[in-house]
Amino acid sequence: MNKTDPETLPALFRPFSLRDLEFRNRVVVTPMCQYISDDGHIADWHLDHHGRFALGGVGGAFVESTGVTRDGRITPGCLGIYLDSHVEGLKKITATYHRHDIPVGIQLSHSGRKGSAAVPLEGAQPLVDSGDERAWQIVAPSPIAMTDGWPVPHELTGDEIRALIDEFAAAARRAVAAGFDFIEVHGAHGYLVNSFFSPLANQRDDQWGGDLERRMAFPLAVTEAVRAEMHTAMPLFFRTSVVDGLDGGVTVDDTVALARALKAEGVDIIDCSSGGIIGASGRADERPSPGYLVPYAKAVRERADIATMAVGLIVDGAQANAVVEDGSADLAAMGRQLLYDPNFVLHAAEALDHPDPWSLIPESYGFFLSRRKMG
Repeated sequence: MNKTDPETLPALFRPFSLRDLEFRNRVVVTPMCQYISDDGHIADWHLDHHGRFALGGVGGAFVESTGVTRDGRITPGCLGIYLDSHVEGLKKITATYHRHDIPVGIQLSHSGRKGSAAVPLEGAQPLVDSGDERAWQIVAPSPIAMTDGWPVPHELTGDEIRALIDEFAAAARRAVAAGFDFIEVHGAHGYLVNSFFSPLANQRDDQWGGDLERRMAFPLAVTEAVRAEMHTAMPLFFRTSVVDGLDGGVTVDDTVALARALKAEGVDIIDCSSGGIIGASGRADERPSPGYLVPYAKAVRERADIATMAVGLIVDGAQANAVVEDGSADLAAMGRQLLYDPNFVLHAAEALDHPDPWSLIPESYGFFLSRRKMG
């Protein structure tokens, strides 16, 4: 059998298809906020940032968590897609990846009760605490502060909830216009969509809260609205915190039920993270260690019969390959590891004895690097 037959390649380098889109390998750039936008618009830095990954031969990439409204940003420096003027800048990012035949998506988000915060380099604390004039009113399903020292959010009314669903739809239309190949709904880490799902943040007793079915109503309504604006051929991702990691919070069983319902609404793949309903994301039942969230992706994949993307300290090629090889997930998402090593794909291919690792990066690089060891 020809050595380039995809089935003979390490699992990490076998193509993967969702709807009409093909990822040429399973390494995906996870959304990483850069906190340098001006009223949601991209900066030159965003093009430099994404150019590094496009030249590194990843299978796919996400633009960072992107606010569907001005007040849906996490910080004043976060990217936005709430103005038509955002589209032209985002087109430059999609063009960067498309020049290298890499599919690119965008993560649509609303910060909810975790918004109106300073950027991380300035402490990430609520802007209202410092009297910052850029502070805004945060919102949530219930008037419950994210944690001690954080402001109590405004409890959304029914009309406000429906308006926000419309904002997600409008953002999806702009994403399509900007040339994105896929879209992800951010339903994790304690942000608005996730806060409706978690009983720790949602204590409503109307159609938008209460039992599990009603707590799923807002995530499903947002998903339905976004899917309706997308081309049929475009895959739809949904990022979720599989567990809250806290007593009384979301469990794996809850997330499996949500994943099954999301699949029925046209979601193609679940991006499996954890925690964040209180404090930082990534909280799990165990201390963070390489691949510590992968079991959640495997559980959702097996029990909900839907493709998954794993994330969480995936740091070397053998580990990433095992995630795919053993059926834990279909894609392996990375953030800091790709910042540390933008040539991760090439290095992983060499370590895994890919028959032609140089073919995974642009030809102008591959030609010369393949001769590097010859002197």
